Amino acid sequence: MPDRVIDLNADLGEGFGVWKSDDDALLDVVTSANIACGFHAGDPPTMRRACERAVARGVRIGAHVGYRDLVGFGRRRIDVEADDLVDDVVYQIGALDAFARAAGDRVRYVKPHGALYNTIVSDGSQAAAVVEAVRRFDPALTVLGPRGSRWLDLAAAAGLALSTEGFADRAYRSDGRLVSRRLPGAVVDDADEVVARSVRMAVEGTVAGVDGTTVTVAPRSICVHGDTPGAGALASRVREGLHAAGVDVLPFT
Repeated sequence: MPDRVIDLNADLGEGFGVWKSDDDALLDVVTSANIACGFHAGDPPTMRRACERAVARGVRIGAHVGYRDLVGFGRRRIDVEADDLVDDVVYQIGALDAFARAAGDRVRYVKPHGALYNTIVSDGSQAAAVVEAVRRFDPALTVLGPRGSRWLDLAAAAGLALSTEGFADRAYRSDGRLVSRRLPGAVVDDADEVVARSVRMAVEGTVAGVDGTTVTVAPRSICVHGDTPGAGALASRVREGLHAAGVDVLPFT
């Protein structure tokens, strides 16, 4: 049985310019913040504010790196050369780490965003590029991703610390991959179901796939998406449900 200790993470700092991200409600609940680094969302003021608010609450800071795709919010796969992807990821981690250090902490982990996250589940070349970027920047950083992915397998082979992740509000295929956001039912929006899924993942290490199969996810961290309507209240309910089930909510870094 998995240890009854879980981290709650959320994607934060995803505003840009006049478009502001409302992070405070989530920062009062989560233990880790995946902060956008300027490529899919985020700009210097947004990154600074997110880091300052995370540090003030004792929330761990993670670099939420992605493709250079502000228009598509990082949800479109880009066939970028491996060397360029290494540089892009190093750049993003470094930018966020500067703001994290100015706020009194540092980047603790790396979690890819959107299309990059999904691509490196199976694309060995791009997965290796992201691993190499983390290794070059700071091999002591932890990487966060899905169980059984090329990303985590290659990270482990490179000697990086790793942690597995599950999604409270995303539907799973029977092979353990997420259902595409282009398909109906990809996002789980029923609060009771989100809480029940989170508890099951934390206690049993499994979740029901869209076809009813049992999918093993064995997460150390559970993500509640920050762009889900009412995300702060939803994350609070998830945390309450975990506590009621005897699960401690603690950061993984």
